[in-house]
Amino acid sequence: MSDAGNASASTGEGGRGDSPVALVHGEPLHELPKDLYIPPDALEVFLETFEGPLDLLLYLIRRQNLDILDIPIAVITEQYIDYIAMMQGMRLELAADYLLMAAMLADIKSRMLLPRPAAADEEETDPRAELVRRLQEYERYKRAAEDLDALPRLERDVLPVQIPVPEGHRRKVPPAVDLGEVLSALREVMQRAELFSHHRVQRETLSLRERMSAVLERLQREGFSLFSELFDLSEGRSGVVVTFLAVLELLRAALIELVQAEAFAPIHVRAAGA
Repeated sequence: MSDAGNASASTGEGGRGDSPVALVHGEPLHELPKDLYIPPDALEVFLETFEGPLDLLLYLIRRQNLDILDIPIAVITEQYIDYIAMMQGMRLELAADYLLMAAMLADIKSRMLLPRPAAADEEETDPRAELVRRLQEYERYKRAAEDLDALPRLERDVLPVQIPVPEGHRRKVPPAVDLGEVLSALREVMQRAELFSHHRVQRETLSLRERMSAVLERLQREGFSLFSELFDLSEGRSGVVVTFLAVLELLRAALIELVQAEAFAPIHVRAAGA
């Protein structure tokens, strides 16, 4: 039996050295399996069919590369006891773990060798099932630890970025256009329209739908226009009212937008999405 330092030297390079990691049925094994981790203080056992770390022996038993009935448990137990005696003054908790594993292997081997009565239940639990269950549980925890380690970690994979706002910086948000200001602008237009009023009676030729089409076509062509420039004062009061109603209908249909740069500034009209 080699000590912990020899075990670490034989397994630390992952089988990349000249000497084999283990001997299985006389055949050298130079590379460890990808899903197997052997700790530095792992115990090495020497049997007729196997020479190498005990973790690798348990791995090969689980993968059915070795028959557990061909393994001399007594020899492994003796090597365990010697190893535990050496580890008592160094790492007692590791010796306790190895002692528990040795007892488990001895129990499995004894239950496999004992004769079973003829009337024994055919569905009796396999003695190796507990060992396989623990190995599978260890593999699950190992895979979960690897998945957690692969997650992005703050200040290792990603770094927080903070950009300070310059002093004196102020975001300028245009004020919302109030309906009262729109009506005030309409009042001014109505007052100027009074200057062009007349008493001639004629047939009404104004159409709200046609005026809506005319206003929308003008905004799509020009893109941007003052609110007051949409009105033709020569049409008088009725023309101003029809144009204003057309603007309201276009606003309600979300075909145009009212824009005001700041409070009490002139109101502009533009086509929606321009």
